[in-house]
Amino acid sequence: MSIITVGIDLAKNVFAVHGVDENGKAALVKPKVPRDKLLELVAQLAPCLIGMEACSGAHHWARQFRQFGHTVKRMAPKLVTPYRMSGKRGKNDAADAAAICEAVRRPQRRFVPVKEEHQQIILCLHRTRQGFVEERTALYNRLRGLIAEFGVVLPQKVACLRREIGAHLEDLPSYANACVGDLLAHADQLDQRIEEYDRLIAQAARDDARSKRLMTLPGIGPNTANALLASIGGGHDFKNGRQVAAWIGLTPGQYSRGGKTRLGRITKAGDAYLRSLLVMGARAVLSGLGEKPDRFSRWARSLVERRGYWRAVVAIAAKNARGGAQIRRGFSDESGRGLSRPTPKKASAEE
Repeated sequence: MSIITVGIDLAKNVFAVHGVDENGKAALVKPKVPRDKLLELVAQLAPCLIGMEACSGAHHWARQFRQFGHTVKRMAPKLVTPYRMSGKRGKNDAADAAAICEAVRRPQRRFVPVKEEHQQIILCLHRTRQGFVEERTALYNRLRGLIAEFGVVLPQKVACLRREIGAHLEDLPSYANACVGDLLAHADQLDQRIEEYDRLIAQAARDDARSKRLMTLPGIGPNTANALLASIGGGHDFKNGRQVAAWIGLTPGQYSRGGKTRLGRITKAGDAYLRSLLVMGARAVLSGLGEKPDRFSRWARSLVERRGYWRAVVAIAAKNARGGAQIRRGFSDESGRGLSRPTPKKASAEE
């Protein structure tokens, strides 16, 4: 019988493959497949469903497998664990491949969309820039801790630290003075790197019509628009904007029973980087409200008064996620699927 479902346990060099026929019987069991032989093995199979865990390299392999007519679905590893027969065979690559093959066949399974190569290129810019930002933050914390050992305590703001540290350099011992100078020079190099990546990201956002439409929403700039587009693509994997907000983790967790609805804190699921960009944009919106008379500003001010500052921030971030999804879905994707036209800027701000 022909193989209809295949589970692949991804790795760096040696992969495990498990395939079943229409009766669920194992018809392809390959516990050790070298990296250079995996594509050849998959190419020999008739078009079927291939399941994988969402891990490093999964996007690349998914794009490769789809070229041979296969349907590729990726799952979070935690959704595969319950299907591993640990009591019978233990934890090994072959058992993982069999568990993936079983999990991908479940009708209610949630899957991770496959990113195209251009999306991953844009995300490389964001991940590299974010790494430089984190390194710069760690550097300033290290600098502040070192000079504190010599009785020099400066404000936490970077601008105040850079402005006031010059007056205390002569009070430090010679070697400590040299260390502080090297750290400040390295911080300058990181600033230049971050500015360069900001320029590249802004240029990529200006060159994409969908990013331009996203930037019409209040609180969404080039970085957020670019990251949203690269993370979610055309948004066709979501039924509506509310699913996007829930996927990012901007909706409250539910603890309901006995017919009574109980909502808790936001779930903070999904991409923390994307969520932080939306939250920072929402904070910028609130800081610039002033006494603006438009409907959105009145709604935001009343929300702060009724629910508090942070709940208003999350509400605006979730609103931007939903509105951004509607704008993205307003564009036809490369397959030619026609979608509804996005709402204009004024209408989306006043919803």
